[in-house]
Amino acid sequence: MEKVQSNANSKKEGTKKEGRKVQTDADVKKKAVKLVISHLKKKIAKEFSGSELVRQWVEEMEKLLEKEEFELAEYMRMRRELNDIIERIMDEEMRFKLRDSWYSFGRALDKKVKKY
Repeated sequence: MEKVQSNANSKKEGTKKEGRKVQTDADVKKKAVKLVISHLKKKIAKEFSGSELVRQWVEEMEKLLEKEEFELAEYMRMRRELNDIIERIMDEEMRFKLRDSWYSFGRALDKKVKKY
């Protein structure tokens, strides 16, 4: 009787999998970048010298994330811009925090779909 129940459960699981969208590398990268940006926004909550530059960059990045297509070149350009902004920040502690986010941004762009 347990075998029948497990078969019924496997049929239900199969229908769930059929309805799921297949994730691409671009989807995974975009999701990871969104997470990095949300963490970055928490870091820049307090005022510091250059915070306006970072906030403007975040706004531009959010506009890019809203787009349906994923162009890696655009995200790489934005990462270079973030690096330029970080270099202009005078607050050493904040610069280190932003540098960590910059590094995480690069790792997010390297993400790929997990193979099963």
